[in-house]
Amino acid sequence: MDLALLGQAVGMFAVTNVDDLVVLAVFFGRGSGWRVVVGQYLGFAGILVVSVVGALGAGLLPERVIPFLGLLPLALGIRAGWRAWRDRRDGGGDDDEPGGDVPGPLQVAAVTFANGGDNIGVYVPVFTVAGVGGMTVYVIVFLIGVAVWCAAGWFLATRPPVARALSRWGHVVLPVVLVVIGVAILTLS
Repeated sequence: MDLALLGQAVGMFAVTNVDDLVVLAVFFGRGSGWRVVVGQYLGFAGILVVSVVGALGAGLLPERVIPFLGLLPLALGIRAGWRAWRDRRDGGGDDDEPGGDVPGPLQVAAVTFANGGDNIGVYVPVFTVAGVGGMTVYVIVFLIGVAVWCAAGWFLATRPPVARALSRWGHVVLPVVLVVIGVAILTLS
């Protein structure tokens, strides 16, 4: 195993996914751990598929489409904000609705995938240069990295000060984080 390639893969994952730690902590603070993990893997698998296909020359997503991925977290953020406002106005949580505003795996996957436009932009050229063998190392390291990121996000969300802050402000933080991600993807891509 080429240790330099392994180190590059670890470093690239950390650099391109550092923003995901905050999002994961917020998701873990708002919902079931297994839903967040499944959603994170689904979304990241989508990023990897598009990146691998792009690197192999199929060009699944044209570059001009990537900014529109920001519409997914923007819409989810607006929806979460609306629900939080409605719940506060109505005097509490949504007890008659199963799960309340607990994010489901598909919501987490959509945010992860939409937030991965910059990842795709970095991964495609690197994968192209790395070839199939190198690309395989990157993919394996990245999939292990997702598990590490999920554990770190869960750890942050379960620290008493962070957990108190998320329980008190999570209904506000989640919509704000999602809207900021969506706007950033729309305007910076």
